[in-house]
Amino acid sequence: MNQFNRSITRSEESILATNKVLKNTYILLSMTLLFSAATAGLSMSLNWPHPGMIMTLVGYFGLFFLTTKFANSSLGILFVFALTGFMGITLGPILNMYLQAYSNGHELIMTALGGTGVIFLSLSAYALTTKKDFSFMAGFLMCGILVAFLAGIGAIVFSMPALSLGVSAMFIMLMSGMILYQTSAIIHGGETNYILATVTLYVSIFNLFTSLLHILGAMSGRN
Repeated sequence: MNQFNRSITRSEESILATNKVLKNTYILLSMTLLFSAATAGLSMSLNWPHPGMIMTLVGYFGLFFLTTKFANSSLGILFVFALTGFMGITLGPILNMYLQAYSNGHELIMTALGGTGVIFLSLSAYALTTKKDFSFMAGFLMCGILVAFLAGIGAIVFSMPALSLGVSAMFIMLMSGMILYQTSAIIHGGETNYILATVTLYVSIFNLFTSLLHILGAMSGRN
């Protein structure tokens, strides 16, 4: 009987811990998205130039490394905001480009934003309600993201618009899978650090938005 009671207690503690990670993740994610939107707006209003591919990659991977290294301390939260704020700054010039290059630039941005929101909320709700375990997707997502990342660099270096569109389509699928995977990991106890969970979901949302915007822009055509 004592062993049975201890099992129930551990189960309850596990559920409470999972709910806490989930709650903290969504709170921090909401705050970082708002902060990223603010830095993007600042970058747009000041008309800052894009830092370029090399500076973006150095800034992203550098801040990502620091966030991961200090994920178990209060410094981790600081670096999360540094990372998401930096990504917002890099997004500002891209949004300005769409506003200037497309007569319906505002519509494209809002459509991509709405589509991103619908996809994220739908996939998150599906993972939360069904409680399916998507851990089997880990290897596929890792390989897929690596291939898409290298293909994206190739598309930029060799100026291949068709390949670039294909990469955007790949990222939409991969980031959708990442949202399912990360949400599932939180639910089933595979991810207990809300800072790392927040970064993963933020990056998924960021890439989902920019990929949707790219495809919508290609379908719309420039001025």
